[in-house]
Amino acid sequence: MAVRVADIRAAALTLFSERGYQATTMADIGAAIGIRGPSLYKHVGSKQELLAQIMTATMDTLLENHEAAISGCEDVTERLRRATEAHVRFHARHRLEAFVGTREIRSLEEPHRAEVLRRRARYEHGFRKLVADGVQADRFRVASVKLTSYAILDLGMGVSVWYRESGDFTEDQVVYQYGDLALRLAGAR
Repeated sequence: MAVRVADIRAAALTLFSERGYQATTMADIGAAIGIRGPSLYKHVGSKQELLAQIMTATMDTLLENHEAAISGCEDVTERLRRATEAHVRFHARHRLEAFVGTREIRSLEEPHRAEVLRRRARYEHGFRKLVADGVQADRFRVASVKLTSYAILDLGMGVSVWYRESGDFTEDQVVYQYGDLALRLAGAR
């Protein structure tokens, strides 16, 4: 059986979300993909490395999606809508990554923790800049740019908790409605 690092990461992600990082062992991860725990070390350095890879990849994907969403668009209102929609869509599709990314930041050791926090700050800054640009262009009206960007980010993160494909709303309905909510939070005119 050929063991792929992607399979190991997927098993780790599932177990970290179900049991938590601390309660998951390398033997658990190995068992999930049908190999002995010690054999995992041929493919990954450590459980900590797996957690760092999962969280770094999540942030990198969010950053890439954000840039793709706003590139080529000059209208700040449309840029905020697109960025929010990309954010919400990611969280609807990647619930486990969102859960582990929020809950297990405390389990990351240095230098991994600092690196993930740096990416998080960069991502939040992207939303903060959109809101600030809208305020400066007199397109948005907010009491606090920072709090507005946090509230918009919370919209997407919350979707990862409750959204299910079999639920009352399609992914596209949720994404579009949350885009509207973000514009309302920003006081779009």
